[in-house]
Amino acid sequence: MEKIKLPDSIKQLIAEKEYKADDIGMSKACVRVYDDCVLKIAKKSEKNDKTVEMMRWMEGKVPVPRILCYEHDDEYQYLLMSKVPGNMSCDEQYLKQPQKLVELLADAMKLLWSVDVSDCPRNRTIDVELEEARYRVEHNMVDVDNVDPATFGEDGFTDPEELLHWLESNRPDYEPVLSHGDFCLPNIFFDGDKLSGFIDLGDAGIGDKWRDIALCYRSLRWNTEGVYGKVYPNAKEMMLFEALGVEPDMEKLRYYLLLDELF
Repeated sequence: MEKIKLPDSIKQLIAEKEYKADDIGMSKACVRVYDDCVLKIAKKSEKNDKTVEMMRWMEGKVPVPRILCYEHDDEYQYLLMSKVPGNMSCDEQYLKQPQKLVELLADAMKLLWSVDVSDCPRNRTIDVELEEARYRVEHNMVDVDNVDPATFGEDGFTDPEELLHWLESNRPDYEPVLSHGDFCLPNIFFDGDKLSGFIDLGDAGIGDKWRDIALCYRSLRWNTEGVYGKVYPNAKEMMLFEALGVEPDMEKLRYYLLLDELF
């Protein structure tokens, strides 16, 4: 991202503080991490406004960053928020203790499920998800080089359009809860044995509980089976279902993991 002139309101709050760039994750936003706050700079979009609205709604219900300042100009939006303490749940101290990790993740997910969503300002139904997926497919926005190798090809779908058609024809039952939307290990923070916060809330809102379960399941697998380098042999992603107290629904897991391939 080219050099950007920050709004005066933001500059006053961060002054001359030093920061580190955060390039973890798939976001195209510029993220600067300071000692006590985080600045996210993104291209102007309606989605960013909805994310800020959701973060304000979630504050006090579950641990999320507190919004310190939110500004925008004709091209960019600037979100300055408090820094969540602790460590990502993919930190080695947790990966070495898989039973403890899945129990903490399950408690965090169940906390989201316990929130009353009757006045939640954002509803990400399956139809909404599929409408966004269709837009991405029709505008050639799907990165087919950044998907599970089995998704497309000889034993998979021919292309994103065929996958989209399958998703539209095989909608699962909808189980609405407060959903994080991207419940991957780097987005869930713990401080010792305590949940300290949820970050990266761009897809938060009312959503199917199995979307979060599916993404957490996959993230556990990737973080423990060597996708990111190190293997943790005692970790089994199926432990997540025991901690959640739910029976594995492999069809719903497959559905939401395939849906995620279009985003």
